[in-house]
Amino acid sequence: MGLWLRPEPLVLASKSAARRGVLEAAGIPVEIHPADIDERGIEADSDQAGPGDVAALLAREKALAVSAAMPDRLVVGADQTLAVGTTRFSKPADRDAARLQLKLLRGRSHELHSAVALVSGGLVVFQAISVATMTMRAFSDEALDHYLDAVGAAVTSSVGAYQIEGIGIQLFEKIDGDHFTILGLPLMPLLAALRDVGALA
Repeated sequence: MGLWLRPEPLVLASKSAARRGVLEAAGIPVEIHPADIDERGIEADSDQAGPGDVAALLAREKALAVSAAMPDRLVVGADQTLAVGTTRFSKPADRDAARLQLKLLRGRSHELHSAVALVSGGLVVFQAISVATMTMRAFSDEALDHYLDAVGAAVTSSVGAYQIEGIGIQLFEKIDGDHFTILGLPLMPLLAALRDVGALA
Protein backbone atom coordinates (compact mmCIF):
# COMPACT_ATOMS: atom_id res chain seq x y z
CA MET A 1 0.00 0.00 0.00
CA GLY A 2 1.31 3.43 -0.90
CA LEU A 3 1.14 6.71 0.97
CA TRP A 4 -2.10 7.69 -0.80
CA LEU A 5 -5.03 6.36 1.25
CA ARG A 6 -8.01 7.25 -0.92
CA PRO A 7 -9.51 4.70 -3.32
CA GLU A 8 -9.63 7.31 -6.10
CA PRO A 9 -6.91 9.71 -7.34
CA LEU A 10 -6.66 13.34 -6.36
CA VAL A 11 -8.38 15.54 -8.94
CA LEU A 12 -6.23 18.35 -10.32
CA ALA A 13 -8.25 21.23 -11.76
CA SER A 14 -5.43 22.17 -14.12
CA LYS A 15 -3.77 20.95 -17.29
CA SER A 16 -0.34 22.03 -16.03
CA ALA A 17 2.22 19.31 -16.71
CA ALA A 18 4.51 20.82 -14.05
CA ARG A 19 1.85 20.62 -11.31
CA ARG A 20 0.90 17.10 -12.30
CA GLY A 21 4.54 16.06 -12.29
CA VAL A 22 5.14 17.54 -8.83
CA LEU A 23 2.18 15.64 -7.36
CA GLU A 24 3.00 12.35 -9.03
CA ALA A 25 6.66 12.59 -7.99
CA ALA A 26 5.41 12.95 -4.40
CA GLY A 27 3.54 9.66 -4.73
CA ILE A 28 0.05 11.09 -5.26
CA PRO A 29 -2.10 9.58 -8.02
CA VAL A 30 -3.63 12.37 -10.10
CA GLU A 31 -6.64 12.67 -12.35
CA ILE A 32 -6.71 15.73 -14.61
CA HIS A 33 -9.89 17.78 -15.01
CA PRO A 34 -9.04 21.33 -16.16
CA ALA A 35 -11.48 23.91 -14.85
CA ASP A 36 -13.57 25.84 -17.36
CA ILE A 37 -13.53 29.32 -15.87
CA ASP A 38 -12.94 32.79 -17.28
CA GLU A 39 -9.54 33.47 -15.73
CA ARG A 40 -8.97 36.79 -17.47
CA GLY A 41 -12.46 37.96 -16.52
CA ILE A 42 -11.85 37.05 -12.87
CA GLU A 43 -8.53 38.89 -12.96
CA ALA A 44 -10.18 41.96 -14.49
CA ASP A 45 -12.84 41.97 -11.76
CA SER A 46 -10.08 41.77 -9.14
CA ASP A 47 -7.87 44.57 -10.45
CA GLN A 48 -7.74 46.23 -7.02
CA ALA A 49 -6.59 43.03 -5.29
CA GLY A 50 -2.98 42.12 -4.64
CA PRO A 51 -1.27 39.49 -6.81
CA GLY A 52 -1.36 36.87 -4.05
CA ASP A 53 -5.06 37.42 -3.49
CA VAL A 54 -5.74 37.06 -7.21
CA ALA A 55 -3.79 33.80 -7.36
CA ALA A 56 -5.75 32.50 -4.35
CA LEU A 57 -9.08 33.50 -5.90
CA LEU A 58 -8.24 31.77 -9.18
CA ALA A 59 -7.10 28.61 -7.35
CA ARG A 60 -10.37 28.51 -5.38
CA GLU A 61 -12.55 29.15 -8.41
CA LYS A 62 -10.85 26.39 -10.38
CA ALA A 63 -11.24 23.84 -7.59
CA LEU A 64 -14.84 24.85 -6.84
CA ALA A 65 -15.84 24.63 -10.51
CA VAL A 66 -14.52 21.09 -10.82
CA SER A 67 -15.88 20.07 -7.40
CA ALA A 68 -19.37 21.11 -8.52
CA ALA A 69 -19.22 18.32 -11.12
CA MET A 70 -17.36 15.87 -8.86
CA PRO A 71 -18.67 16.55 -5.32
CA ASP A 72 -17.49 13.23 -3.86
CA ARG A 73 -13.85 13.80 -4.82
CA LEU A 74 -10.94 15.76 -3.37
CA VAL A 75 -10.07 18.53 -5.84
CA VAL A 76 -6.96 20.71 -5.94
CA GLY A 77 -6.90 24.06 -7.72
CA ALA A 78 -3.73 26.08 -8.18
CA ASP A 79 -2.73 29.30 -9.85
CA GLN A 80 0.18 31.67 -10.09
CA THR A 81 0.55 35.38 -10.70
CA LEU A 82 3.65 37.36 -11.57
CA ALA A 83 4.12 40.90 -10.34
CA VAL A 84 6.70 43.65 -10.56
CA GLY A 85 5.67 45.97 -7.77
CA THR A 86 1.93 46.43 -8.24
CA THR A 87 1.97 45.54 -11.95
CA ARG A 88 0.62 42.05 -12.68
CA PHE A 89 1.50 39.98 -15.73
CA SER A 90 -0.59 37.31 -17.46
CA LYS A 91 0.37 34.59 -19.92
CA PRO A 92 1.55 36.25 -23.16
CA ALA A 93 -0.82 35.89 -26.09
CA ASP A 94 1.90 35.35 -28.69
CA ARG A 95 5.64 35.59 -29.36
CA ASP A 96 5.57 39.39 -29.64
CA ALA A 97 3.80 39.70 -26.28
CA ALA A 98 6.29 37.25 -24.74
CA ARG A 99 9.19 39.29 -26.10
CA LEU A 100 7.73 42.47 -24.59
CA GLN A 101 7.20 40.80 -21.20
CA LEU A 102 10.75 39.50 -21.11
CA LYS A 103 12.20 42.89 -22.09
CA LEU A 104 10.27 44.42 -19.17
CA LEU A 105 11.46 41.73 -16.75
CA ARG A 106 15.15 41.46 -17.73
CA GLY A 107 17.67 42.90 -15.31
CA ARG A 108 14.97 43.17 -12.62
CA SER A 109 13.45 41.16 -9.82
CA HIS A 110 9.84 40.02 -9.88
CA GLU A 111 7.65 37.98 -7.56
CA LEU A 112 5.78 34.78 -8.30
CA HIS A 113 2.72 34.31 -6.09
CA SER A 114 1.56 30.69 -6.10
CA ALA A 115 -1.71 29.63 -4.50
CA VAL A 116 -3.35 26.28 -3.86
CA ALA A 117 -6.88 25.40 -2.74
CA LEU A 118 -8.19 22.01 -1.63
CA VAL A 119 -11.94 21.50 -2.05
CA SER A 120 -14.17 18.66 -0.88
CA GLY A 121 -17.91 18.52 -1.48
CA GLY A 122 -17.97 22.08 -2.77
CA LEU A 123 -16.27 23.48 0.34
CA VAL A 124 -12.77 24.93 0.55
CA VAL A 125 -11.05 22.91 3.27
CA PHE A 126 -7.57 24.40 2.82
CA GLN A 127 -5.79 27.18 0.97
CA ALA A 128 -2.29 28.65 1.00
CA ILE A 129 -0.18 31.24 -0.80
CA SER A 130 3.60 31.30 -1.16
CA VAL A 131 5.97 33.76 -2.83
CA ALA A 132 9.29 33.43 -4.66
CA THR A 133 11.51 36.28 -5.85
CA MET A 134 13.09 35.82 -9.26
CA THR A 135 15.90 38.00 -10.64
CA MET A 136 16.51 37.93 -14.39
CA ARG A 137 19.93 38.66 -15.80
CA ALA A 138 20.40 41.60 -18.16
CA PHE A 139 20.48 39.53 -21.36
CA SER A 140 20.84 41.13 -24.79
CA ASP A 141 18.15 41.41 -27.44
CA GLU A 142 20.09 38.83 -29.46
CA ALA A 143 20.05 36.38 -26.53
CA LEU A 144 16.33 37.03 -26.11
CA ASP A 145 15.65 36.14 -29.73
CA HIS A 146 17.72 32.95 -29.41
CA TYR A 147 15.67 32.03 -26.33
CA LEU A 148 12.36 32.67 -28.11
CA ASP A 149 13.51 30.55 -31.07
CA ALA A 150 14.50 27.70 -28.75
CA VAL A 151 11.27 27.73 -26.74
CA GLY A 152 8.89 28.14 -29.67
CA ALA A 153 5.13 28.04 -29.05
CA ALA A 154 5.62 26.97 -25.42
CA VAL A 155 6.55 30.57 -24.59
CA THR A 156 2.83 31.39 -24.31
CA SER A 157 2.08 28.59 -21.85
CA SER A 158 3.42 30.27 -18.71
CA VAL A 159 3.11 33.65 -17.08
CA GLY A 160 6.36 35.57 -17.60
CA ALA A 161 7.05 33.61 -20.81
CA TYR A 162 9.37 31.13 -19.12
CA GLN A 163 9.36 27.70 -17.51
CA ILE A 164 12.04 27.47 -14.89
CA GLU A 165 12.20 23.67 -15.14
CA GLY A 166 13.31 23.98 -18.77
CA ILE A 167 15.22 26.43 -20.94
CA GLY A 168 13.74 29.31 -18.95
CA ILE A 169 16.41 28.81 -16.29
CA GLN A 170 18.85 30.42 -18.76
CA LEU A 171 17.18 33.80 -18.16
CA PHE A 172 17.99 34.04 -14.46
CA GLU A 173 20.89 35.08 -12.28
CA LYS A 174 19.25 34.61 -8.85
CA ILE A 175 16.23 32.86 -7.36
CA ASP A 176 14.95 33.20 -3.79
CA GLY A 177 12.11 30.90 -2.79
CA ASP A 178 10.72 27.41 -2.67
CA HIS A 179 11.18 25.34 -5.84
CA PHE A 180 7.56 24.17 -5.78
CA THR A 181 6.32 27.75 -5.46
CA ILE A 182 8.20 28.54 -8.65
CA LEU A 183 6.53 25.57 -10.38
CA GLY A 184 3.13 26.95 -9.34
CA LEU A 185 2.13 24.61 -6.53
CA PRO A 186 2.91 25.22 -2.82
CA LEU A 187 3.53 21.52 -2.21
CA MET A 188 4.62 21.31 1.43
CA PRO A 189 1.50 22.97 2.88
CA LEU A 190 -0.68 20.97 0.48
CA LEU A 191 0.86 17.69 1.66
CA ALA A 192 0.18 18.69 5.26
CA ALA A 193 -3.44 19.46 4.38
CA LEU A 194 -3.86 16.13 2.61
CA ARG A 195 -2.57 14.37 5.73
CA ASP A 196 -4.98 16.41 7.87
CA VAL A 197 -7.97 15.23 5.82
CA GLY A 198 -6.80 11.61 5.94
CA ALA A 199 -5.85 11.31 2.28
CA LEU A 200 -2.15 10.71 2.96
CA ALA A 201 -0.46 8.44 5.47
